This record gives sequence, C-alpha cells and structure tokens, in this order.
Amino acid sequence: MGADDKVFTLEDVSKHNTNKDCWLIISGKVYDVTKFLEDHPGGDEVLLSATGKDATDDFEDVGHSTSARAMMDEFYVGEIDASTIPNKPKYTPPKQPHYNQDKTSEFIIKLLQFLVPLLILGLAIAVRFYTKST
Repeated sequence: MGADDKVFTLEDVSKHNTNKDCWLIISGKVYDVTKFLEDHPGGDEVLLSATGKDATDDFEDVGHSTSARAMMDEFYVGEIDASTIPNKPKYTPPKQPHYNQDKTSEFIIKLLQFLVPLLILGLAIAVRFYTKST
C-alpha cells in the first residue's frame, strides 16, 4: 500500500457484483476477488453475496486462517471511503425475563435429594412385602 492507493465509494464497489467482476470490502480495504471465485473453498456464491456492503463481519465470522489472510494482498485494489458506508444499527437483543440457571439447577438437585431416598425407601418396603407374601 503506497501513497497512490485508490479510494473507492461504496457505489463504485457495488458495481462489481458478478462472477466476471467481483469486488469486496473487508476492514476498510477493497479487494478484486474475481480470479479467486472458482478457488474459494466456500464457493463463489458466498463471495458474490458479500458484494455491495462491508463484508468484514462475514469474513471474520468464518475464522479465516493466517494463510488466507496473507492471500488477500494479491487481490488488493484500494481503500474504501468510509463515509459512503451506511452505519449499521447496533444489535440489541429482545428483552426477556431473567433466567437464573444456577437457581434452577439448585432446585432440581434439592428436589432429587428429597425424592431419591423416598423412592429407595418405597422400593425397599415393596420388596419386603413382596417377599413376605410369597
């Protein structure tokens, strides 16, 4: 990466969205992965579906190897103008009642500590009556 790096807008990169011309945005950098489409282990559909947006999260979620990251240098074409990428709304999980796993486990253990001895006692009594009656 030198001083002559090209800067692209999201609109510029979005135009390259076919299997004959495929560009991706990953970590603020633009990559032309057209020549890599056939060799991509996940298939070309994965790469094509990541065009027209910032594909950083998609790339990181997969957990690419160090060698895969090193390969990216040969596909580098420039930088993305970050002001052209819309801000993603931050994910907020839906409000749910608090579930305390520890208290539930405690309750189950206490219940079993009460019921298992009763079950053993009942079984012992049943065996005693059964053996007496025969």
